[in-house]
Amino acid sequence: MSEFERIYTCVVGSRAYGLAGPASDVDLRGVFVVPTRLFWELDKPPTHLDGPREEEFSWEVERLCELALQANPTVLECLWSPLVEHITATGEELLAVRTAFLSRRVAQSYGNYARDQLKKLDNTLGRTGQIKWKQAMHMVRLLMAGVGVLSTHEVLVDVGEHRETLLAIKHGERSWEDVSALAATWEQRLAEAESTTRLPEEPDRPTINDFLIRTRRDHL
Repeated sequence: MSEFERIYTCVVGSRAYGLAGPASDVDLRGVFVVPTRLFWELDKPPTHLDGPREEEFSWEVERLCELALQANPTVLECLWSPLVEHITATGEELLAVRTAFLSRRVAQSYGNYARDQLKKLDNTLGRTGQIKWKQAMHMVRLLMAGVGVLSTHEVLVDVGEHRETLLAIKHGERSWEDVSALAATWEQRLAEAESTTRLPEEPDRPTINDFLIRTRRDHL
């Protein structure tokens, strides 16, 4: 990655959520920019990279923008992480336009991710009689996060007042029936938040496109 510029690195996962324990991993996510000339070659540069540190993953800036415009929860949480490790001037520009990624698509993307997790949990329970409680916690957390985005127009990464509830799920202190009911409640809240949000129907693509063009010009 020596030829690529890393413009942003942050901590995500349990440490950013406020749910970390003593043994929790430090999950790192980042954004890098490829020199523009490399796009002129037949062999295109990578859209993402693993490492170099453990639990580290980075997106090329254009790929990150594509995913964020689709309201990908993982990418949006990266852009709003309260634990920024490294940032350049280009990274500051990216964060300055991050609200342009937000739209009503959040309701569908966060809801779909949570419903997929719920289905997997149900399937695992039926097959093995076991529940992956950490996965169940993140399913509920995603629904809570989606409501937060639609209500506040920001991505509230730290779980705040919901910390004790989520940790109880993670530690298997709530029954699966309780967790399923809680998920249904938050899914209803997500639908209500979608109906009242002031977020636009679609993200602000022109603003993001302008940022990307500036970035490519700066890296000629």
